[in-house]
Amino acid sequence: MKDTILAIAGRPGLYRLISQGRGMLIVESIDAQKKRMPAGARDRVTALNEVSMYTEGEDRPLMEIFDAIKQHEGGKATGVNYKEATNEELADFMAAVVPDYDRDRVHFSDIRKLIQWYNILVAGGCTDFVEAEEEKAE
Repeated sequence: MKDTILAIAGRPGLYRLISQGRGMLIVESIDAQKKRMPAGARDRVTALNEVSMYTEGEDRPLMEIFDAIKQHEGGKATGVNYKEATNEELADFMAAVVPDYDRDRVHFSDIRKLIQWYNILVAGGCTDFVEAEEEKAE
């Protein structure tokens, strides 16, 4: 699942990889519309499994952060409204989820995007963020 979730610069939301063609990807939005569209070679496409977050120690993969939010929120969407939350509310939320996040390098806009993406994934039914221990062993 996590290999196929994409963010495309300049386009809102998240997308699932459907197919690859010559110089383009066919993606489907992760929302109720399930709209399919091409993403060309000029689009900046980023797989979410390649994104990480700064912490005081080693950087943590975004999927681990999503899993920590899932544990904190009980598998439901966050109670924080990313559009209207104050900077203090965002910092408190992030400290509750990832206590060792780097407060100097993780900006409030990053936390807003994190909450937005998490809520999109939960609404789209994508909640398996990390592999089970048995799958890792194989």
